[in-house]
Amino acid sequence: MTERRPTQLELLHELEPVVEENLERHLKVAKEWMPHQYIPWSEGRDFDGPLGGEAWDPEQSRITEVGRTALVVNLLTEDNLPSYHHEIAKVFGRDGAWGTWVHRWTAEEGRHGIAIRDYLLTTRAVDPDALERARMVHMGQGFETKQDEDMLRSVAYVSFQELATRISHRNTGRFTDDPMCEALLARISTDENLHMVFYRNLLAASFQLSPNETMRAVTEVVKTFEMPGSTIDDFGRKSLQIALAGIYDLRIHHDDVISPVLRAWGVWDMEGLDADGEAAREELAEFMAKTDATATRFEEKRDKLRARMAATGQQPDSRAAQ
Repeated sequence: MTERRPTQLELLHELEPVVEENLERHLKVAKEWMPHQYIPWSEGRDFDGPLGGEAWDPEQSRITEVGRTALVVNLLTEDNLPSYHHEIAKVFGRDGAWGTWVHRWTAEEGRHGIAIRDYLLTTRAVDPDALERARMVHMGQGFETKQDEDMLRSVAYVSFQELATRISHRNTGRFTDDPMCEALLARISTDENLHMVFYRNLLAASFQLSPNETMRAVTEVVKTFEMPGSTIDDFGRKSLQIALAGIYDLRIHHDDVISPVLRAWGVWDMEGLDADGEAAREELAEFMAKTDATATRFEEKRDKLRARMAATGQQPDSRAAQ
């Protein structure tokens, strides 16, 4: 007789105590911080327009070109917070510990977009008109998750996505050549890491409750993973520039995002899976091997590109070669 598997709703209820426990842990370790304290307000001045200030000029920015690209991508990704809130509220609900977490997460994430935008505009790091137009286009599209309101897949996705965002912010800060910007993004990265730990712990509990369904969810998410900013206009070119610099590329995604989270869940050593669970794990292993190979090919091509640039006197960012 086939063992009955819990429904998504049943799992949601069974995980409620785990959510409550991790919410309490999060509130104890999350330190209050003030976004306005990271902004050099004394550098601010009026822009052109109704106030008759000074128009923006690229020479006013002290941020590197690739730093500007990455900062804009990171900020536009954060801007779609209303859609993200809507998506997770649909899946997790607005009641009990789940609902408390949804609102707390949203409030913490809200600081990130506020702080980054205030910093960029105050320091004149990017073209403010282009930034606003890009925001309108990106938010006008909204965001719709590919997880089809599946609770397990949703938790699996954000476990990886929060860590990816943390690494992207942290590496972007280092590539800006601006210590104050780096300090701000490092602080934001701390939030993202705590969010990752919260979701990672929930999925670890899901593996205990429903290992086969959770393994399938993880496999499907890894195989179809896209960052929420992938709908940004001209994202392909921007993400390539970011990857070529070494801020976030497939090697980082494989080695520093997907692999450590999978190890934390113990997916490779897990016992007692049924045929479906084992099949999902085999698919996952095959996909990870292909991703590793693809990442290696990209690194080889990037090394050749950097060599050609150096030979022709075009010096790439020194950190990109690290």
